[in-house]
Amino acid sequence: MELKESVKILYDIMIFAWLVFFYTIEALLTNLIPRRYRSKSIKGEIALITGAASGIGKLIAVKLASLGARVIIWDINKLGIQDVVEEIKSTGGECTGYVCNVANKKEVYRVSKLVKIEVGNVTIIVNNAGYVCGKTFMNIPDNEIEKTFKVNTLSHYWINKSFMNEMMKENHGHIVTVASVAGLLGTYNCTDYSAAKFAAVGYHESLFTELKVHGYHGIHTTLICPYFINTNMFPGVKPRLIAMLEPEYVAEEIVSAILTNEINVTMPRSTRYLLPLKSWMPAKLSWALMYNILQGPQTMMMLQKDRKVPKNKKDYVFS
Repeated sequence: MELKESVKILYDIMIFAWLVFFYTIEALLTNLIPRRYRSKSIKGEIALITGAASGIGKLIAVKLASLGARVIIWDINKLGIQDVVEEIKSTGGECTGYVCNVANKKEVYRVSKLVKIEVGNVTIIVNNAGYVCGKTFMNIPDNEIEKTFKVNTLSHYWINKSFMNEMMKENHGHIVTVASVAGLLGTYNCTDYSAAKFAAVGYHESLFTELKVHGYHGIHTTLICPYFINTNMFPGVKPRLIAMLEPEYVAEEIVSAILTNEINVTMPRSTRYLLPLKSWMPAKLSWALMYNILQGPQTMMMLQKDRKVPKNKKDYVFS
């Protein structure tokens, strides 16, 4: 290695050491300041939430509208959309709803053009729509695998590409990816779902990198990885040690993350300390922890995806 290159590497290491100190202190001080004092205003922002006719998506839409955002909701549940739009408008908020199957690329692009004409350029995107089949690998029909990836991963590409040009022109916006802890740790009964969520995490982190490298510091990104949520997504599942998350809590955390420009949010917060163990511990010990103590596989064996659900939620259940 040439002397010039060695000096450059040493210089970069010194800069990095300073950044370690600076960003650590910054993070510690930031955590001491209550969120309400470091939250940005979203009044007048146009926020799109997918899968917002019910569950987490609906709660996020209502909360963003109450903060002054002009909310757009997408779902395949027409009646649910109407109910959410009416609820938000009844409290003085602005909301427009569109029936849109995010698994259909052409439909996403068509509805996106309609949104720009009728409402305006979207500045906040919350990719919340999710789907799970809930069967073991050899029992998953091929069409279910494709549907899982289209809803949980590919739709993010189509939706973000539809609105990012305007964000980049203004260097202003916020993109939220609602992934899952299952996208950080492979889960039983979820070879399709976990893989799709892993892909969503990888896509999101790569997008973050591209925006930073090209100087789009005004476009913020937030990756959300929640544990099991007490909705229709995983019926029958009862975790052993960590209680299921309540929808209200998850929605509040997501909205708070948007307001404070948080980059990564894992829920509950304690899981961020458990997840690295799969890399630090010997593989057999990591499996023993998962199977004997946490009992993750046994928990997912409780999944009752074949139980009857309301007709308008038969094909997709949005978290």
